[in-house]
Amino acid sequence: MVGEERNGSDGNGMAEFGYRETLDRSIGKFASFAAGVSYISILTGTFQLFYFGFGTAGPGYLWSWPLVFIGQLAVALCFMELAARYPVAGSVYNWSKSLGSRIIGWSSGWLMLTASIVTLSAVVLALQLNLPRLWSGFQLIGDGSGQYDFATNAVVLGTIMIIFTTVVNAFGVRLMSMINSAGVFIELIAAVLIAIILAANATRGPQVFFSTHGYGAGESGGYLGAFLVASLASGYVMYGFDTASSLGEETVEPRRTAPRAILRAVLASFVIGGAILVFAVMAAPDLSDPKIGSNDGGLQYIVQQVMWGPLGRIFLCCIVIAVTVCSLAVHTAAIRLAFAMARDNALPFGEKLARVNTRTQAPVVPAVTIGVLSALILLINIGQPKIFTVLTSIAIIMIYLAYLMVTGPMLGKRLRGQWPPRELAEGGYFTMGRWGLLVNIVAVVWGVGMAVNLAWPRTAIYGTPWYNTWGAFVYIGLILGVGLLWYLLKGRRDIGTLASHAAVDTEVKNIV
Repeated sequence: MVGEERNGSDGNGMAEFGYRETLDRSIGKFASFAAGVSYISILTGTFQLFYFGFGTAGPGYLWSWPLVFIGQLAVALCFMELAARYPVAGSVYNWSKSLGSRIIGWSSGWLMLTASIVTLSAVVLALQLNLPRLWSGFQLIGDGSGQYDFATNAVVLGTIMIIFTTVVNAFGVRLMSMINSAGVFIELIAAVLIAIILAANATRGPQVFFSTHGYGAGESGGYLGAFLVASLASGYVMYGFDTASSLGEETVEPRRTAPRAILRAVLASFVIGGAILVFAVMAAPDLSDPKIGSNDGGLQYIVQQVMWGPLGRIFLCCIVIAVTVCSLAVHTAAIRLAFAMARDNALPFGEKLARVNTRTQAPVVPAVTIGVLSALILLINIGQPKIFTVLTSIAIIMIYLAYLMVTGPMLGKRLRGQWPPRELAEGGYFTMGRWGLLVNIVAVVWGVGMAVNLAWPRTAIYGTPWYNTWGAFVYIGLILGVGLLWYLLKGRRDIGTLASHAAVDTEVKNIV
């Protein structure tokens, strides 16, 4: 009866998709927005990657920020239509499954899941860039001068964070959303204040962004080549907004709430993150200082120079909070994706991974499994930090490919006149209307272009030997190959909604 009431009142009912409603539906509008914006995480991504963009192409690299925004906004608009139609956990997996074939759906889910596990490992490493700056006591391993002190300590701090996100997620979505919402609230206020203070301390005008400053000179491809490499710094930040829709089964009125949350997350990240980046360059005391383009300096270094005394330390604390909620959001999204695939018996040990704790109404086994795998991946960073860098870069490519497996089939349906469904406009849900085809084409072209740019074999990014340089093809081929081997040998025969999660009417049909 409760499920029927929800289905009738706001379109939340899961029976339409063949599933029984088992998760805790308690996420409101701000918490939904917070889930999307915390995954993007303005203060995590911009502070973690500014040094790379600036060190590669100088101030002009910031032109990649609006370019990435336009491309990702096109993807987000497509996702908003899908969120309005399919308010189901594991968004990308379920969307591609509904729009394309079963193997496309499974492949996108597999790529997204493995990428999310690696991404969690990468995000928690950002603690090493901030905590020891606040207090030397956070350098638990050595004094930071030893060959492996930095990398080993990063693994220790990261593992502690993963334990924290695992415990929080195991206790249920209410605790997660409460912590996440509070953290995002602090992050947004801090981000706005950082932008304002940097703007107030600007020492140069916007003309600084209209010069190459000698970057790219003498290199293959000139400044354009350097700019394309540097644009990865922006491309690595502005994704993950689909998390708001991945929590659709736990959101109140998801068909209206999730699309708005996706749009607000993308817009807020672009405006506030862009303001911080622009004003940081304009406020930096000396742009020729090599520390601005090095991983032990970067944006944190500029903030500490401009915001002298305790103010800089306070904002570093806010960055740590941002890293915390970002880690929490990435872990949460990965859990929902694993749960969604396991519920369809599309992963090994599906019955166990799809089990929902009756008290917390949370999938505990995926939370622990993903936490353990992410912590194990962290160990690679100790002795082989270059390989870890390659893996984290490849994880971003896999996410872009997973997005492409949604926007591509969606464009195919649109060209055949099968999308968008009439019910979206008739029900007052989000739809792009006549602009849909153009936006969808932009999203697909952007996805292909960005995937090629990210995967392009560059020693500056992926290093040597050849299997690292060509890592996007080698490692993604291995990850996808191993997954497809399981799918072909076992998965394709067994995939189907588990009886424990099937809607009642679906069970009756199966019996008949």
